[in-house]
Amino acid sequence: MAKTHLDYKAQAIKRRNRYATITAVLGLFFVCFSYYFYQIFFTANVETKGQPTYVLIRRGQPYKAVLDSINATGVIVDRLSFAFVAKLMKYDRLVKPGRYELKDGYTNRQLVSDLRAGRQSPLKLTFQNIRLREDLAKKLSTAIDSRPHQFDSLLSSPSYTRGLGFDTTTILSMFIPNTYELYWNTSADNLMHRMKKEYEKFWTPARDAKAKALGLNRQQVSTLASIVEAEQQQHADERPRVAGVYLNRLKRGMLLQADPTVIYANRDFTIKRVLNVHLAKDSPYNTYKYKGLPPGPINLPSIASIDAVLNPEQHNYLYFCAKEDFSGYHAFATNEAAHLVNARRYQAALNRMAIMK
Repeated sequence: MAKTHLDYKAQAIKRRNRYATITAVLGLFFVCFSYYFYQIFFTANVETKGQPTYVLIRRGQPYKAVLDSINATGVIVDRLSFAFVAKLMKYDRLVKPGRYELKDGYTNRQLVSDLRAGRQSPLKLTFQNIRLREDLAKKLSTAIDSRPHQFDSLLSSPSYTRGLGFDTTTILSMFIPNTYELYWNTSADNLMHRMKKEYEKFWTPARDAKAKALGLNRQQVSTLASIVEAEQQQHADERPRVAGVYLNRLKRGMLLQADPTVIYANRDFTIKRVLNVHLAKDSPYNTYKYKGLPPGPINLPSIASIDAVLNPEQHNYLYFCAKEDFSGYHAFATNEAAHLVNARRYQAALNRMAIMK
């Protein structure tokens, strides 16, 4: 039976309805898909609850391990969407080592963009209360992606330290205690050269002129400052006076007789009372046995202690010892007889406190 005009019209309407349905479904799918993409790319997916959060990515760390490290921070809200966006943005091919902050409210796109571009968050390196080379190596290695032995090998290398203008005993004076901003993936060698630049900036023409007037070079100033620092850790206002005592003794060719150098020579930093057994230690750091300054610093002296040496108090004192009131200040004397009176008072106070060693 031949189709009528009405049949053709009905079929056309069905086709239009089918196409409209398909178009509507596709449109809805597109809207949903677009909304999903918008959600995973442009809505916040990092929630730190106000706590600074960082991820450390080591050199050569595999992509899967990087994702695990990021997820381990616990601040990624939707881990699946983050991994999806990271893959779409080809982060698996562009992993860069470093220390990155996972910022509160960041979208997946923002975070992956930072990671891909290597936009690290700098950290602050501060060192103080460092006595030994191995202590410094450990401290530096905690700040950047390097191991203690890497720093120790550089600090103990005669050729390497000579290239920086020091030797293996004076190299510690290159590290001026301060706060420095740097990146976690800085190499050990780059950090050493950074410290050399900071050292040169610290030693201004004015400081150099003051050192020259005292008859000391930079490293000698740091060595003396380390002794002053060890003698007077509590009250920085007394350091110029302590520095003046040691400078007076150096000018007269006297033994420095600095207890902190004896403690350093014995490598026993628990000593509270220096005894004859400690004084017997044969070491170039024992200033009761050897005249002049020791070979290098016995700690990393603060800027305040370095400046105390460069700006010493002018006086005639040649001796000092801790006050018997344990205030942290010292009693000074111009002659040995007066010094012995002060020393006996302090020793009696130690005995009363039962401090024997």
